[in-house]
Amino acid sequence: MYKVDLHTHSTASPDGGLNQDEYLSLLEDGTLDCVAITDHDTIDFAEHMHRIAGNKVIIGEEIMTRDGEVIGLFLKKPIKPGLSAIETMKMIKKQRAIVYVPHPLETVRSGINKETMEACVDLIDIVESYNGRAFFQNKGPESTTWARLNHKPVAAASDAHGIKGVGTAYTVTKELPTATNLLKQVEFGHLTMHRPPLYTLLYPKANRLLQRFGGRR
Repeated sequence: MYKVDLHTHSTASPDGGLNQDEYLSLLEDGTLDCVAITDHDTIDFAEHMHRIAGNKVIIGEEIMTRDGEVIGLFLKKPIKPGLSAIETMKMIKKQRAIVYVPHPLETVRSGINKETMEACVDLIDIVESYNGRAFFQNKGPESTTWARLNHKPVAAASDAHGIKGVGTAYTVTKELPTATNLLKQVEFGHLTMHRPPLYTLLYPKANRLLQRFGGRR
């Protein structure tokens, strides 16, 4: 069995805080068996970690579209922000990569809304039904309902921006995920859903301040 987190942010994200040593430690100590690094609008750090850790690291990107955020998993090239959600998803598909919808239906964060999801239904592969950082606006039940009605597999992920946010929300699969088996693995996977400490909500703001004043590791 493999503990898989499909949504995390490294120091390459303006608000992310996980560094190389922390990712390697998480994979070595059994906290996770596989992790997607899904930085905002870049895949540079994810590519770097994939070269070090191989298939235990999935190259991802959380892309800001005009309609909200969309994640591409198993990307080979970065996808530029600022396009529509449907254009972005089509570009992900051109790479034979996976379209993953993070924190859908949220308005506090940049989730895509129901109308956009309906318009993109044929392009969406996985819906994030549980987001570890959804403390104040939890749209998980609604997202799960939408996914079930539209026959889409669901996943739990941490959306961690720092080390203490990892290891509480993830998907357990029977096999190590690949671009070809991820959908099946998630469809028959088990969701582990616990909240991280409340103070982990402060990670994005603290990380931005550290970056601004040159204190990032």
